[in-house]
Amino acid sequence: MSHSTSREQVARDALAAAITPVAQDARIGVGHYLVLAAALLGWMFDGLEMGLFPLVARPALIDLLGAVDDGVIARWNSAISAGFLVGAATGGVLFGWLGDRLGRVRAMMLSVFTYAIFTGICGIAGSAEQIAAFRFISALGMGGEWSLGVALVMEVWPNRSRSFLAGLIGAASNVGFLLIATVGLGLTAVLGMLSDLLGAMFSAETVDWLVRNSGWRIMLMMGAVPALLTLFIRIFVPESERWQQEHERGSTSHWAAADLVAVLIGAIGPCAMIYVWTVDETSLFGGTLAHSLALRAAVSLVGLVIAIVGYAYPVTRYLQRAGSAAGSSAASEVRGTITHMFMGAGVGGIALVGTWGATQWITLWADQLTGGTNPTAKAYSGIASASGAIIGTMLAAWLGDKLGRRVSYSLLCLASLGSAMLLFLGEHEYGPTFLALVFLVGLCTASFYGWLPFYLPELFRTAVRATGQGFSFNFGRILAAAGVLAMGQLVQWFDEDYARAGATISLIYLVGLVLIWFCPETKGKPLPE
Repeated sequence: MSHSTSREQVARDALAAAITPVAQDARIGVGHYLVLAAALLGWMFDGLEMGLFPLVARPALIDLLGAVDDGVIARWNSAISAGFLVGAATGGVLFGWLGDRLGRVRAMMLSVFTYAIFTGICGIAGSAEQIAAFRFISALGMGGEWSLGVALVMEVWPNRSRSFLAGLIGAASNVGFLLIATVGLGLTAVLGMLSDLLGAMFSAETVDWLVRNSGWRIMLMMGAVPALLTLFIRIFVPESERWQQEHERGSTSHWAAADLVAVLIGAIGPCAMIYVWTVDETSLFGGTLAHSLALRAAVSLVGLVIAIVGYAYPVTRYLQRAGSAAGSSAASEVRGTITHMFMGAGVGGIALVGTWGATQWITLWADQLTGGTNPTAKAYSGIASASGAIIGTMLAAWLGDKLGRRVSYSLLCLASLGSAMLLFLGEHEYGPTFLALVFLVGLCTASFYGWLPFYLPELFRTAVRATGQGFSFNFGRILAAAGVLAMGQLVQWFDEDYARAGATISLIYLVGLVLIWFCPETKGKPLPE
């Protein structure tokens, strides 16, 4: 009898294992695809917005500063890009908080609207300072949209779909990069025709203001288009059932708006870091290199500490309140969650430093190599990089699923370092070989953005997922801001040589090879409840 029962149990288990995938697929309905469509469009526009400024940075800064010195342009580009990254880090926590407190969908709608509108407003900026301010505000929404979209998709879709979806997430952002590069190429070709069309509606002075210096203002104004996506999100996209269950249990009420003051204070630290790295040495440091480096390093360290404390504060207080309400000590959960947040920030920061500190400068390097005489060089460089990135992100998610999170991340670091060295140290002329290597670098360095959406949600339970992974991915942007600032300095120290500066920054991938082995391996584990 016992043997018969055992055989029946085995048969039942086998049948359950066979029908589980079918049952999971059966649960996929219209709501799942609406969530995925909204998130993919949001990430695509994220990529479009992020790829937009590197494409127009040089002509925009030449126009606004009245300068063509690459050292001045590099310093301002560093400051604006670093400010954007700090804004995204801040927004990742602010909008992540909104997503955990008020719901993923409502918070995502507000985040998309914020980054779209303020990117468009950049097109009417009258100074480099105004662009820096508008880019900072747009980045608040950008940082929030990434974490909210990832949380929503990973919570709504079945666990078995997560690796494929993570690849789509990364690919969608790079489709945006590809689109903006293609638009830039087309805009260059039709700029004369566009001038004639605008001339029928506006004065000659207005037309010249809009189209001069490669039409950078028009390009930035086009960034407001994603605001239309908010209507789709508001009307059609359903809320995460996992979040709704947390809301019904009352756990979302433990988030307090007063805690967000700490986030705003935390943003002061990296903003001070940006200031001391971009201000003229002679006006602040007495012109001595040793004193300037020491003070900059000290301010950077203090700034990072302020950011860490401020950005982590809302999650810490939430866990403490939730623990008190449950009548249990929250100390161990606080430690575990905060540890995972910093681990996530570390692995995300490596990828972001490599991207923003080196890869994002390739378009400026291409413009420099051609002496600004080939208006298509930047666009073709962007197209090559984004095309490789689309393939890389899909491949990285597959590798993460097949080989495990640690091994796959290590391979991505090795591939990124090797491809970057081939480009930056082996090629010094714009042409087909240059573009082929840019494609390879894009494939390798952007692959992390298919791996991160797969891994980061696995580190946090539903109640703190949006805020936790928002901190992890977006705090990495603060580390990337340091990389951007360092790149600006290296460009000057290497006599405006983008190649040597990019190769130096790319050494950050060696740190990733070590760091990942201190992070938890989550292969084969379901998304935490």
